[in-house]
Amino acid sequence: MIGKTISEIQVGDSAEFSKTVSESDVYLYAGVTGDLNPAHINEAYAEKTFFKTRIAHGMLTAGFISAILGMHLPGPGTIYLKQELKFLAPVRIGDTITARAEVIEVTVDKNRIRLETTCTNQDGARVLDGEAMVSPPKAPK
Repeated sequence: MIGKTISEIQVGDSAEFSKTVSESDVYLYAGVTGDLNPAHINEAYAEKTFFKTRIAHGMLTAGFISAILGMHLPGPGTIYLKQELKFLAPVRIGDTITARAEVIEVTVDKNRIRLETTCTNQDGARVLDGEAMVSPPKAPK
């Protein structure tokens, strides 16, 4: 299975991925990465913070963008080169996040795609903005 090659991608192409963030997602991410910040895993601590409850790791949310790039647009075989992120709002356990990537530039001679990347919650509030650069898979010879 191979994703879209540079010749199959145009400015304006987009893809989305949605997921409801579970408590298990937060604990598994904490365990895999070693980020055991109590804002994510300790409800008693988190109740005393600005957010008043545990929040998901920002990079867990950003990972949903990776799912789009690696599985949908361009898809399997894509090499992730760069990602800029701005975290705009917290993601709480139980929030449904929709990640979106839209092609904003295609550079054929360098085999590069630049994409606007965003994540919104179930209320339509934007929780993350960013921009990615990827190298789509090359056509099989």
